[in-house]
Amino acid sequence: MLFCLTANHRTTEFDVLDRISRVTSSTAADLLARQEFVRGAIVLATCNRFEAYLELDDPLTAASELALESVIEALELRADDGDADALRASAVALTGQDVVRHLFAVSSGLESMVLGEEEITGQVQRALRDARLAGTTSSGLELLFQRAAHASREARAQSDLAAAGRSLARLALDMADTRVADWADTPVLLVGTGSYAATTVAALQARGARDIRVFSATGRAERFALRYGVHAESDLTTAIRDAEIVITCTARYVVTVDDVPVDGRRRLVIDLGLPRNVEPEVGALPDVDLLDLEIIGRHASLPDLGPGAHEAVGNAAAAFEADRRAAPAVVALRRHVDAILQSEIDRARARGGDDPRTEAALRHFAGVLLHGPSVRAREAAAAGRLEDFEAALVTLFEVEPGVTPITDARDVTA
Repeated sequence: MLFCLTANHRTTEFDVLDRISRVTSSTAADLLARQEFVRGAIVLATCNRFEAYLELDDPLTAASELALESVIEALELRADDGDADALRASAVALTGQDVVRHLFAVSSGLESMVLGEEEITGQVQRALRDARLAGTTSSGLELLFQRAAHASREARAQSDLAAAGRSLARLALDMADTRVADWADTPVLLVGTGSYAATTVAALQARGARDIRVFSATGRAERFALRYGVHAESDLTTAIRDAEIVITCTARYVVTVDDVPVDGRRRLVIDLGLPRNVEPEVGALPDVDLLDLEIIGRHASLPDLGPGAHEAVGNAAAAFEADRRAAPAVVALRRHVDAILQSEIDRARARGGDDPRTEAALRHFAGVLLHGPSVRAREAAAAGRLEDFEAALVTLFEVEPGVTPITDARDVTA
C-alpha cells in the first residue's frame, strides 16, 4: 500500500518547515529501521514542502494512522519537540491512488508555491536517487517515482507550463524589479552553485544583468563561474560588501549578521532556501531588505493553466492504477510464456543447438507476442473488465493470475 504524509506552505508554518527540513536526511532510514511494516521510504524536502512517501505491507489494519505516527516518531528523534506536534496537526495523510495523483501533480509543479515551477521535477527525481543511495527505496516506490517524471512531461506538453518558464528565482526577481533602476549596472552576488543558482543566473542575464558574482562555501565557485560566464568570489563578507543584491540558494551555508557589513549601503537580500539560507536577524539590519520564501509565497500568483495539465496528471494516475491492477495477470502470462521459452531453449542446447542468434530471435518473438495481450490487460483494467481478461487466460493457457505487485515497468510493458 502506498502512503504519503505531506506538509507544505499552505498548511504548515514556514518556521516549522524550515526546522524539519534540516533533519530529514536520515528520516527515511529511521522509518525502515524502526518499523517492520514499511517496505520502502522516500523523503522529499523542497523549498516549500516536506513529504514522506512510504510503501507499506498489505493488508495492514489502520495503516494510515500507523504510518503517520511512524513518520512523526522518526522526526521526533531529531526535530524540536513542538515541530513534530505541529506537523501532526497540520500535515495531510494520503493513501493508495490519492498518493499517485498527488506525487504526479507535485512533480508537474501543480502543487508548487509558483505554479508550474521548473525545478520541482528534478527535486522529485533527486529524492529517488538519494533513497537509492541510502538503500531505503522499494520496487513500488521506484516505479511510482519513475512514472512521476513521465507524468510531468505529459503535463507540460499539454499545457502552457513548458513555455511559461516559471520558477521561484524568476518570481523573486520580478519582485525585485521595482527596486532596480538598471540591472546592467547592479552588482549581484549569488551564494551557492546548485541548480537554483544556474536558474537564477539565466533569469538575471535575461534581465540584462552583467555584474554577476558567485560565492561557494564548498570551493565550487571557480568552476561554476567558468561555466556560466560570471565572476567567482573567495570571501563572502567582501563579496556582500560589493553587492547591491544578494541571492542565496545553497544547502551548505547560512548567511549571518556577521557576514553583512553595516556601511550605509542599501542592499536587498533574497533567500531562496529551505532550510533558510539567511538568518532572519539579517532583515533587521540597517539598510537591508530581506525577501524570503514566506514573503515570496504571499505574492505568488495562481495563473489559469486551463484543463490540460490537470487532465494529463489525472490520465497518468489512472494509467498507473490500471497497470497496477493488471500486473498480476500480465506477470502470470509472461512467466508462463518465459517458462515455455526457456524449456525449449534448454532442449535445443541439449541437442547442441546453442546459436545465440536463434535464442535472441526467440526471445524477441516472445516479447512481440506478449505485447498485444499486455496492452489488452491494461485496457481491460481501465474499463473495469479485468475479470474477463483473467478468465481468458485460464481458458486459453490454464494460467491463474496471482497477487503480484508491480516491481518493474518491464513486467507490464513490452
